[in-house]
Amino acid sequence: MRIEEDALGTRHLADDVAYGIQTVRAIENFSISGRSIADIEGFVAAIILIKQAAARANRSSGELEVEIADAIDAAAAEQLAGIRRQDYPVDIYHGGGGTAANMNVNEVLANRASEILSGRKGADPVHPNTHVNMGQSTNDVIPSAMKIAVGGELAGLKESLIVLLGSLREKEEALAGVVKLGRTCLQDALPITFGQQFSGYRSAFERQIAEIDGLEISCLGLPLGATAIGTSFGASAQYRQVVFEELSGLTGKAFHAEKNLFDALQNADHWLKVSATLKAVAVTLSKLSADLRLMSSGPRAGLGEINLPAVQPGSSIMPGKVNPVMPEMMMQVAFRVIGNDATVTRAAEGELDLNVWESIILEAVSESIRLMRRAIPLFVTKCIAGIEVNADIGLADASGSLALSTALASIYGYPSASAVAKYAAKHGIPIGAASVALGLMGEDEAEFLFSDIAAFAHPERAERLISEFKNRSRR
Repeated sequence: MRIEEDALGTRHLADDVAYGIQTVRAIENFSISGRSIADIEGFVAAIILIKQAAARANRSSGELEVEIADAIDAAAAEQLAGIRRQDYPVDIYHGGGGTAANMNVNEVLANRASEILSGRKGADPVHPNTHVNMGQSTNDVIPSAMKIAVGGELAGLKESLIVLLGSLREKEEALAGVVKLGRTCLQDALPITFGQQFSGYRSAFERQIAEIDGLEISCLGLPLGATAIGTSFGASAQYRQVVFEELSGLTGKAFHAEKNLFDALQNADHWLKVSATLKAVAVTLSKLSADLRLMSSGPRAGLGEINLPAVQPGSSIMPGKVNPVMPEMMMQVAFRVIGNDATVTRAAEGELDLNVWESIILEAVSESIRLMRRAIPLFVTKCIAGIEVNADIGLADASGSLALSTALASIYGYPSASAVAKYAAKHGIPIGAASVALGLMGEDEAEFLFSDIAAFAHPERAERLISEFKNRSRR
């Protein structure tokens, strides 16, 4: 055992425990979720990188002894090579604006750096506050680490979306000429092709990938050097310059100081933008999933336009039933992301000179990214890639749509077209047959106008068809 002391007193700790007294207090105070700071991808590593860069910057400025700085540097490198979850047990739900998380890392690095210097446990030449935390405050370290970690997570989410984009593009190209019935308000509309429909999904995700690109760039601006309230008290000018040079050298990314450090500590609207983009991605995924459920409904009493891959039996009592479980999984992920956005919205309010709700902001944003990163590849491989269309059903539905009367409106006027649509609906016949029955045109003309239903999915072809029909009628 060893004895450690802080401002509240002393505690006994086992020799083999990597952290220190303040982490022990945090464990006792915040056993809430069962998820620790180590469970948030890249977060602990980001704090360690900041400590490593800070040690190098403080060594460069002459404020930190070379041997101590080198020991902290070496300890950080060791940790980054293999972070152990048990060394970072602080629950993600903790107060103080992340102080417990910051001190957890400070203590682990200080204890290991002390061992490197002394070669034995128990010696304490490196102090977690005096040395590892030199030039820093929890208030600038934690929001900086959040941006570093989430920037990396966003890059991973973008990779998953790019895979989805590729699969949607393949479907768009393969189904470019396959006609189906368009639907608005869940009612029959004009014809559309499956390719056109999938192009809409594809375009939405392209736009969101571009938005994520912008967020990755915004995550490069850090409040590091602001210290406690944005005045930079305790961080020298040389440190504030060199720490970014060192951090960029360690990561290969162009990190830089925020323009206004007071703004950076007070306001969390950056996280509102991040969460809003995640919500937009989630809602688009949910909409796509819901569409797939509708289009695959049946197979005998629904739309039956497409078949989704059968990945598991759909009922414990009804043999042969297969459910759209992958879209349903994706929609549940989306619901969670939408809920997380509400959490971030509330937590982003903050107050006065610091937003202290950063822990829950990080947990919510990180969970949203993690869930979508894991769900999207499964959604692609087990659903999107294996979609098959029922072309005959799609063509039959499109051919029978009363909305084809729109073509008549451009030739004979809206009242005549409306009369034909009503007649077709009442007698259960196609628009072409109703046009003939009402004497609007002959059978040959109806055949000419309505034989190529796919033409109505393409403006140029439809315009040319109607123009040719009018010319024929004048002869």
